[in-house]
Amino acid sequence: MMGPAHSLSGAAAWLGVGAAAAAAGHSMPWPVLLVGALICAGAALAPDLDHKSATISRAFGPISRGLCEIVDKLSYAVYRSTRKPGDPRRSGGHRTLTHTWVWAVMIGVGSSVLAVAGGRWAVLALLFVHMVLAIEGLLWRAARGSSSDVLVWLLAATSAWIMAGVLDKPGNGSDWLFTAPGQEYLWLGLPVVLGALVHDIGDALTVSGCPILWPIPIGRRRWYPIGPPRMLRFRAGSWIELKVLMPVFMLLGGAGGVVALNVI
Repeated sequence: MMGPAHSLSGAAAWLGVGAAAAAAGHSMPWPVLLVGALICAGAALAPDLDHKSATISRAFGPISRGLCEIVDKLSYAVYRSTRKPGDPRRSGGHRTLTHTWVWAVMIGVGSSVLAVAGGRWAVLALLFVHMVLAIEGLLWRAARGSSSDVLVWLLAATSAWIMAGVLDKPGNGSDWLFTAPGQEYLWLGLPVVLGALVHDIGDALTVSGCPILWPIPIGRRRWYPIGPPRMLRFRAGSWIELKVLMPVFMLLGGAGGVVALNVI
């Protein structure tokens, strides 16, 4: 999938979680619903950190481009060292390590630990990074081009500052789900995990599939590309993604948000 579809699916997934929570009688405070949807939209771009042409590689200028190169080489090294006889030879690390459930959990846990241990500035950093990615994904037409980078960063920084201030107010959700003292913002890792997994599921629908289950071996392969039958897959950026899936994600996200906010 392409960046916009990934971000839309991430936002829709968190709004769906909010709807499920409301149906179960444990509604999210609206700031948690909003912030979680934006984080999930941003996190749904993050697995492509192994691809130098992906949206995330351009999001933070030379920093993200350099990080993409490092992650690509790391992913390739892990692939080479863990592949089984049935896994094909390859020249790069795209759609390997960062497209697995292991990576999703590691990044989510790391985000939670950073938010709890690092305090307000760590929370602001997490919000800023994911706001930049969410803007790049959801508003991709407006954010396209290097000339808009500074505007995107300013908008993300301002949004992160405002949202952190709203969440800090009593009852607005800094301690949502985890209420013990010192566990504020522990929940921030959940939309990060969900966004990464939604990305992997989206890529599994394309012709290449996605090795979500690594390191669990399947037959003679450890990097088995999970996906539906070939006839049901599509190419990234195809009309199915743009004309069918993206409108569906918007409808599902809107419906989830309405239910989550108890509007109906």
